[in-house]
Amino acid sequence: MKFSSVALASAAMGFAQATPLAERAQITDADVLNYALTLEHLEAAFYQEGLNNYTHADFQKAGMQDPFYANLKETASDEQQHVQFLTKALKAAGASPVEACTYNFPSTDVKSFLALGSILEGVGVSAYLGAAASIMDKTYLTAAGSILTVEARHSAYLRAALGEAPAAQAFDNPLDFDEVYTLASLFIASCPESNGKLPVKAFPALTMPSMAPVMTGSKVDLMVAGDMMNTSDIYAAFITVTGPVWATLESTGAGEYTVVVPEGVAGQSYVVLTKGNKQATDDNIVAGPAIVEVGMPNGPMGMGSKCGQSGSQASSMSMMPSMSMPMPSASKTGMPSMSSGSMTSSSASASATPAFNGASGNRASVVAGLVGAVACAAAFLQ
Repeated sequence: MKFSSVALASAAMGFAQATPLAERAQITDADVLNYALTLEHLEAAFYQEGLNNYTHADFQKAGMQDPFYANLKETASDEQQHVQFLTKALKAAGASPVEACTYNFPSTDVKSFLALGSILEGVGVSAYLGAAASIMDKTYLTAAGSILTVEARHSAYLRAALGEAPAAQAFDNPLDFDEVYTLASLFIASCPESNGKLPVKAFPALTMPSMAPVMTGSKVDLMVAGDMMNTSDIYAAFITVTGPVWATLESTGAGEYTVVVPEGVAGQSYVVLTKGNKQATDDNIVAGPAIVEVGMPNGPMGMGSKCGQSGSQASSMSMMPSMSMPMPSASKTGMPSMSSGSMTSSSASASATPAFNGASGNRASVVAGLVGAVACAAAFLQ
């Protein structure tokens, strides 16, 4: 999967012009849980669509041998249970839970489906991590943390199955509400009018003409949607849990830039453009985030040198098919609302989930979003 920068830019322009946005108010626990429910609806719908579109045999043909398919179905079940839990909690607290939207997922085959799934799981981890500080009630903080750890397991499992390091660095990267919404909104076609408006905003999209995995110290190209960058003093910030890692940014004109990947970031990372280089917050972010996969593929999990390094990696990088990002609809009235209300304690029982115990396959890059070296994986499994 190679995301189209032109499609992404067009999507962001249409979204920014058409989406009704509520003014950012004091974030309540109900707001955070409805925000989480919005993301869980998206993930649950994504897995349901993929399992409807692709069969067990399709996954095996793509190099994903048993028990991968069974584990993927458990992942889909987890997302459904997250939806049910958050819905029940919001109702118990007297808040109105948001309903599912209509989505546009640009996967065209098993490989692109799994690659996009890995990206969404990574964004989900960053979303829960970023929202944790806004949850006041300890009961709901624990519940959100419980979901976060499961999302992290999903992410690690898909990354390992697709050839990426399961845990590429020691700390995950948090994303704020607006940053997550900027990414998630590209997959939302429309929402029920009863959901109201989200108290969030989408920043102009930040895209990369080439989205292959990159290494520390390498230079990547960035492009901002439309003619939105008529500002000076623009900087690049890679988001980390300890604060932004500032990177060298050069303007090439017309909203196009190059940036050198700094030390201190790895795996699925996020870069934003900011006005000034003192902070990277909603007040001064002017575009992004863009998703950047930092680090070379490891090869399929458990394959060692059979598919790895030099020739095999180069081959997998050249085998990536293409896929464009979805384009949001012209009208987004009825985006999910963040209902306010005081939260009360509630409980829900979780069913046991079978252990994830291995998968085969290879993805050249989470960011580029495609499985590479499938032939090598298939040969190893024979």
